[in-house]
Amino acid sequence: MEHVGSETPRMAIMGHPNAGKSSVVATLTENDRIAIDQRAGTTTESDYYPVIIDGQTVIEFIDTPGFQNPGAILEWFQAHPELRDLPREFVKTFRHDPLFSHDCVLLEPVAAGAGMILVVDGSKRIKEKDRIEIELMRLTARPRMAILNNLTKETRHMLQWQDTLSKGFNSVREFNAHRATYGERIKLLKALKSIDQRWEERLARTIDAFQRDWDRRTDQAVDTIVTLLKDALGLRVSKTFKESRLDMQGGRNQAKAEVMEELESSLRNLEANAHRQIRANFRHQVWDQPPDSLLAKDLLSDEVSQALGLSRRALALAGMTAGAATGAGVDIALAGSSLGGAAFLGAVAGGLLGFAGGKALAKLDIEIKPGTARFTAGPVTNTKFPFILLDRALLYSARAMNWAHGRQAADEGAPDKVPEARIPVTGFTEELSASDQRELARFFAAIRKGKGSDGEEACRAIVKRVLRDLSENRIDSRVHL
Repeated sequence: MEHVGSETPRMAIMGHPNAGKSSVVATLTENDRIAIDQRAGTTTESDYYPVIIDGQTVIEFIDTPGFQNPGAILEWFQAHPELRDLPREFVKTFRHDPLFSHDCVLLEPVAAGAGMILVVDGSKRIKEKDRIEIELMRLTARPRMAILNNLTKETRHMLQWQDTLSKGFNSVREFNAHRATYGERIKLLKALKSIDQRWEERLARTIDAFQRDWDRRTDQAVDTIVTLLKDALGLRVSKTFKESRLDMQGGRNQAKAEVMEELESSLRNLEANAHRQIRANFRHQVWDQPPDSLLAKDLLSDEVSQALGLSRRALALAGMTAGAATGAGVDIALAGSSLGGAAFLGAVAGGLLGFAGGKALAKLDIEIKPGTARFTAGPVTNTKFPFILLDRALLYSARAMNWAHGRQAADEGAPDKVPEARIPVTGFTEELSASDQRELARFFAAIRKGKGSDGEEACRAIVKRVLRDLSENRIDSRVHL
């Protein structure tokens, strides 16, 4: 293995087999492709995971196998107090001894100068083997931090762990690798600065690189969301039908159904493409979404409409009506066709482009020429829909930003797992200030008029503020929705 330069911080993740080491590495490196097995002893070799930003390795985490013979190693350390570098001398002495093969693999990066992060399961009581490992790691004299990776509601042993670990480690942190948000990951990295003064400058550069990269990705998410809003609210779809097909009611109904289906399908595709971009932006390859999630429901369903977007009162305060007063209807242009305008209007108007709750979704223009009728659906005129679309994009971003990459190993059905936060089933736009809601409403109206640049900067600022608040845990990310 070719190691990175000495200026790059390197941290060996250590601990008992199945203490959650691989989950910690997956979350810290945003790599959900790391193999995580809930069987003890899955990791038998050290695996190196560099974090690369702008082509540069800013930190490297090393997923190590668990100690196999900690008692014997401690006895050897205690028997050789004259040695200046115990990890290096131990590896040199026992490298070819099959009894210590796994232990040497574990200690090799430490012998090469890596710091150490001990991961312990805080839900379990401390055993003698734990005390041995803590003392062994203290004697290495390497910079070291301990992580209490408690994935359950069991907290009665936590205080004892804190007291015991503080005697052998420069820093002790609680860190749930299945639930850690971006803000919690940054706090952990900042805490690493305290484990050794000689590492402060290097870790400060690492943290700065993480934050600049996250800011860039947040800006990319804002771009994706604003582009989705502009594309969806400015969307028009057209289909041309022969006049003979529209003579009978069945033909007109089929024409209506085809236009409606194409508009709705296009809206769903736009949203799905935006969500894929957001997921890739935050480096999620594994994406397990529960079927009861609002994000798994159809964009145009009643359930989504009831949970997300602005209430009727908020829409009114934003200067909009909750109905279709912004022009959702049917406009017909006649050019010498034998189709009667008034009769034809009556045949196609009723519920042509219905939305959840019976509200009209979009405007329909029909251009009738001799022999043909061109149906154009769009733009979307339902005043609640853009707020629903924005809420869904924010919910998806919140999940992508704060869904820990190590959570793939979580047993979501475990009876003792840490419960999700209990919050109302609502989106984010309802909680915005009235002035923000008005700014968004103005932007949405401008898009419909073909003036999407009007109010765009205000919309970007609002979306970016929400995403920043999500990153820094100032508002709940609602990942359970």
